[in-house]
Amino acid sequence: MFPYYGSKSKIVDYYPPPKHKKIIEPFAGSARYSLKYWQNDVTIVDKFKNVIDVWKWLQQCEPKDILKFPRLEKGMDIRKMDLTDIERTFMSFFVASGRPSNIVTKFMDFSNGRENTWINIADNLHKIKHWNIIHGDYKDLANEEATWFIDPPYQFGGEHYKHGTKDIDFNKLAEWCKSRNGQVIVCENTKADWLDFKPMIQIQGACQTNTTEAIWSNYKTNYDAVQQSLQF
Repeated sequence: MFPYYGSKSKIVDYYPPPKHKKIIEPFAGSARYSLKYWQNDVTIVDKFKNVIDVWKWLQQCEPKDILKFPRLEKGMDIRKMDLTDIERTFMSFFVASGRPSNIVTKFMDFSNGRENTWINIADNLHKIKHWNIIHGDYKDLANEEATWFIDPPYQFGGEHYKHGTKDIDFNKLAEWCKSRNGQVIVCENTKADWLDFKPMIQIQGACQTNTTEAIWSNYKTNYDAVQQSLQF
């Protein structure tokens, strides 16, 4: 529904499907896994209040509330637009590729293949009407039987988040992940060592730097010995 740094929008199809009707995303961000399986009983949680405020606002929106937003062009300043506070927070995720900002970058200019952005969001609003959206910390969640899709700020590279790597004790997070009831899917890259992560897919980012996404699960996956490649 909105861009966010570290989003799984390009690779969500590579993760195992949920084995439970209930899905919980404790580090929700843009919640791409939950959006893929939106018909499920979804709970998303994030410690960054702006993220949760935007999700709750979107949950109450009608298509007309989204379709009114202007075409984004490089150099536009959202602080000069006639917007409410929550609308401005929402827009801040779009102007700089998921890192909250005020000035539209060239990458997010609508002429750069993003002409239908508002239409796509408006068409998907119905998917989140039944979701449970929580502002909070992963440690406070009840240990329910569910598919847990856990995508925390990465051990190496997660410093860009509002509540990033410096806020996480990865040893404690590892024990918490292993203690969850149900199916557990944890996202990281191969630099991480706080769980026994398996290489999943190689990504070439916009700056031509390669990273390898990795996965840990308490269920067997297809990535025990296979690595795929993807460029975007």
